[in-house]
Parts: sequence; C-alpha cells; structure tokens
Amino acid sequence: MGTMGTAAGCATRQLTWLLLMLAGCATSHPPTKTPAPSANRGRRVDLQIEDPAACAPIDAAAMAAPPPNLLDANLPPKFRDLTLEEAIQITLANSDVVRDLGGSVLRDPEGVHTINDPSIVTSEPRLGVEGALSEFDASLAATFFFQKNDRPLNNQFQALGIPAGPNGAPALFLQDIGTYNLEIGKRSAFGTQMALRNVTDYNFNNAPANNAPNLPWGTYVEGELRQPLLQGYGANFNRIAGPRSAPGIYAGVVLARLNADISLAEFESGVRDLVSNTESAYWELYFAFRDLDAKMAARNRALKTWQEVHAYFMTGRRGGDADQEAQAREQYFRLDAEVQIALAGRPIEKSNSNLFQGTGGVYTHERRLRRAMGLLANDGELLRPVSDPPQARIEFAWNEAVSEALTRRVEIRRQGWRIRKRELELSAARNFLLPRMDAVARQRFRGLGHDLLDSERSDYAFDSAYQNLTGGNFQEWDVGMEFSMPLGFRQANAAVRNATLRLARERMILAEQQHEILSDLSNAVAETRRAYVVAQTYYNRRHAAYQQLQALEAIYQNADEAEKPRLLDLLLDAQQRLADSDSRYYRSLAEYAFAIKNVHFEKGSLLEANQVYLAEGPWPSKAYFDAARRDSLTRPAPGLNYVMRHRPPVVSHGPYAQVMGYAEPVENSLERLPPVPPTPKK
Repeated sequence: MGTMGTAAGCATRQLTWLLLMLAGCATSHPPTKTPAPSANRGRRVDLQIEDPAACAPIDAAAMAAPPPNLLDANLPPKFRDLTLEEAIQITLANSDVVRDLGGSVLRDPEGVHTINDPSIVTSEPRLGVEGALSEFDASLAATFFFQKNDRPLNNQFQALGIPAGPNGAPALFLQDIGTYNLEIGKRSAFGTQMALRNVTDYNFNNAPANNAPNLPWGTYVEGELRQPLLQGYGANFNRIAGPRSAPGIYAGVVLARLNADISLAEFESGVRDLVSNTESAYWELYFAFRDLDAKMAARNRALKTWQEVHAYFMTGRRGGDADQEAQAREQYFRLDAEVQIALAGRPIEKSNSNLFQGTGGVYTHERRLRRAMGLLANDGELLRPVSDPPQARIEFAWNEAVSEALTRRVEIRRQGWRIRKRELELSAARNFLLPRMDAVARQRFRGLGHDLLDSERSDYAFDSAYQNLTGGNFQEWDVGMEFSMPLGFRQANAAVRNATLRLARERMILAEQQHEILSDLSNAVAETRRAYVVAQTYYNRRHAAYQQLQALEAIYQNADEAEKPRLLDLLLDAQQRLADSDSRYYRSLAEYAFAIKNVHFEKGSLLEANQVYLAEGPWPSKAYFDAARRDSLTRPAPGLNYVMRHRPPVVSHGPYAQVMGYAEPVENSLERLPPVPPTPKK
C-alpha cells in the first residue's frame, strides 16, 4: 500500500504540474521576453507595439503598376472605352465589400457593408432567426451517477438496526447507489412546457429496515405539462418575445426576422450608394476628358497664334514687337499649364457627396472611378467614358415623385421595420403586467424489482423493475396551479414605459425622415431644371464665342500690320473665352446628368433606373412548410390574454415591388438641346 500510495502521489504531482503548464500557456499575456542588456532593462515588454500573427500576406495580384504622370514618356496610354452600363456591371461583380469613396473601409471597417452581412444577422446564434427558433427545439438530458458508501456508524438511530461489531466496534453501513435520469423536453409556441422523463434508482444496502432487500431497483416514467395562463401565454407572445424573455429583453423569432429585414434594407442602401458613387465618378471622368479637350484646343490655337507672332518678330515686321511676342508666348504657356493640370489633376478629398465637383483631372478621376469599380488603381490602360449625358428635357411629375419617394426610399422602409419592431416589443412588454399563473399536470408510472430488466417476463410481479412498471399497477398523478406576482409591477411598468418611448422616438424619426426626403427631392428636381436651362445658355454662349473667334481670326489675317497689335489682344481674349465656354458647356451637361441621377436617388428608383435588382436567397424548406401550415390555421387563439388575443401579428405586406410601371411619354414631349456645331475645316 505504501508503494502504491507513493506512486499515486507522484502521479498526482505530475498531473498538477501539467495542468499548471497548460494554464500558463492559455493565459492572455504574451510570453516573457529576455531584454538585451541596456539602459531600458526594466522596461515592460507589454508596452511594445507588436505585429499581429493573423495578418494576411500581401496579394501579388493586388500590386498595381505605378500611376501615369506628366513625366511618363509613353503618353498617351492605351485607352479602354467604357459605357455607364459596363461600369455598373463591373462594380457589382467586384463588390463582395460594398465599398464607398469616403475611405470608411480604413476608418470604420465595422460599419462597412458586405454581401455576408444579412446572412451574419440571420445566423447569429443569440438574436438570429435560427437562434430564436432553437428555443422551441426538443432537448435531451441524461445523468448517470454511481456511489459507494462504506461508513461506520456510532449512533443507533443512524444505524437503523444494523448490529454493532464485536468488542464494541461501531456498526458498518454498506451501500451501493446508482441514479440514472433521462429526459426529453420541448416548449411549444403557446408557452407549453412538455417533458417526458425516466428516473431509475439502484439502492442496495445492508439496512435491516428494508422489507425486501432483494428489490434494489426502482424506476418511474413521468410526463409533465406546464401551461401559462396569463403571463407568457400565447403563440404571439412567444414568437415575439421568446420563451426566455424578461421585461426589456425580447428575442423571439418575429423580432429576429425583423432584424434580418433591417439588415437587408441596410444592404440595399449600401448597394444603392455604391451605384450612385459609380455613376458620379463616371460623369466626373466624362467632364474631365471634355475639359481636357477644350483646354487642348485652346492651347493649340494659342500655339498657332504665337508661331505667327514669333515669325513676325524674327523678321522685324509690324505686329511682331517684343511685347506682343511675349504676350502670345505667355498665353500659350498659361494654357499649356491648364492642359497639364486638366490631365494629371490635383488630389481631391475622399467623400460620397452627390454634388458635382468638377475639380481634379483625368488621371485623378480615372483612379476614383477605378476605386468605385473595384479595379486595380493602375493596369496600363486608361478608362475613357463613351456614354454621353442625357440631352433631352426630362420632367418629373411632382406628385408622383413625392409618392414614390415616400414609399420606395430604403430609409423609409428600414424605419418602418424598426417601428414595427418597437410596436411588437411594446405588446410583449404589456404581457409582463399580468401575474404569473401556470397550470401543472403530471402523470407517473412506477416500478420496483429485483433486476432492472429481464429478457423473459416472469409471473413474479417484482422480477424486474421495468416489468413491474409496464404492468401499470402503480400510477400517480398530480394537478395544480402555481401563482406568483410582484407587488407593484415596478419592473414591468418601467418596461412598458421604455417601450412606449422607444416607439414614439422611432415614429418621430420617421416623420423627420419624410421631411428630409421631401426637402432633398425638391432640391434635386429644381437642380434638373436649373442644369437644363443653364446648359442651353452655355450652348448659346459657346456658339457665340466660336463665331466671334472665327470673325476675329478672319479680320486678323486680312488686317494690315498697323492693326495687328490691337487685334492681337482681342484674338487672344476670344481664344480664352471659347475655351472657357467649351468647358462650361460640358460641365453643365455633366451637372444635368448628375441632377437626373440625384432625382432617382431621392425618390428611391436609382437601382431600377440602372437595371439593378436585388433578390433574397431561399430559406430552408421547413420554413416554407411551417409558413404554409400556419397560414392554413384560420381559428384565432383563445382570448385568455387581453394583450395577445389576435392572430399572429402582421409584419410585412408582401414583397417589395422593385419595378414601377411608367406611362409612355407623350410624343414630342422631350425637347432636345441643339446639336453641337462641327468644327469647320481649314
């Protein structure tokens, strides 16, 4: 025994050291590092900045080529013509992460939408739909315990007649005990708790008080039902609040589904913003190219004028004085600098603004469009928009636009889901104002026997415990009521008050959202009319500037040398005016396209206007089966609960129509801008 005890002690100590070592490896502190001998020997390693072990390696395919610049000798680069439809298609195809142009993926990665967000909300184990449904799943529980008792008793009352040992030794109580429990439980949607359990006991001991010491096995099978009659009753309450709810804590399957609908609305909002940013970047790049064309044309005219004046200057003729040659040269280099800026651009602030900026340049806005489309920043090609802005006069019917905005805006639908969620939470909170009264019923079959099981049924009723149980001779039952209630219902009243205030808050937010949408829609519609009228005006200005330049060029070519110095100022000014009118005209067209896009954005039809449609993935087949079965139940629930006496709550009015029917436009109702006059051949 001594040797075995020593070995057991050594094994225990080894096991203890092993557990301590494992516990030390599992601590949250980093392992201690031995600092190098220096003046900072006492510095804590915990204060050092370290590199995370989970950092992913850099993808070689994501390493883009260097950006094009003004010093690149390979200009111009290879162009890739791109329509607006192709840009949106590529954007959606590369949008596992619903990116924006404000840089939030670095600033706030938790707030960025991805294609997995709705599934993450649905599959959340505590508040998701599957997690809420799991509260109604059947559960299986089993326990097995064995016990050996070998104790001396120095008390006759405890000994229960067990004779004492020789020479005054205490009585010895010997006992073998086994307990086996097996239970299946389930909770119904009406709050009913159902349980079926089997409890088996084995008790073999040497107590003479046992009438039949050879019957150590006892077992019983019990069925139990517990039905709430007031608080916690009803399918509506349990589907809204959940079976494990408390005042202020609701996690039912209906609320989980509403959370999923809210996440879908947020995802739709992210997709809409992504399409809006892509179209905005497209028209910004369109204007950058047209602005570059206008500035290049002005520079080329200035170069030609400078060459003529320089020729006069070199030959000493009138009209080629030094100040005039320098003036023409300054005009050329000033316009050449504007061409360089229009090509390369300047850095612009990251933002998701729906306002046309018209700053930057071709390279800057091309990289911005690439970012919106999810392409590499540089791949050796230069994206070039080939879709033209709309030039037709588009009128939006105000009443129809207002009605459409107040029904189709995703923010309105998302807020509607939140209001419905608060309404259901308020109805669940009122249920806790009722006292708790449960009806409880149990039915039990008992059995006692020498053995637990016997393959052959015996005439002796107590041969085995299960044979005795299945005979049905020993039955028990009990029926009763359980009642409890807090005096004052302080927590329940606080929950009702809190739910009422939350509901009022969501309704106030909805009203304010409607006012905000109407204000933004009014601005967008007014902007379409302003941009259209201004585009017509700039077209007329552009046409007049072109005619003025043609007339001055003809006069300058035919003027005598004495008149050329005076006409040079007018000619250079006319060239500058034409370049400015060209740029302003194309800017007004881009602003008009922006305004039309913003009207669709404000009235919730931007995705449809770009032929983008969203579809929700299928649910498990059992969900459709349960929905069909519940729909077939037309009998309302018994009115035992004054809060939940109606049919299941309506949380949705059916699928949302992503396509609206539009009337055909009246013939000749669209007024088009005059065509741009072609450049005359020289």
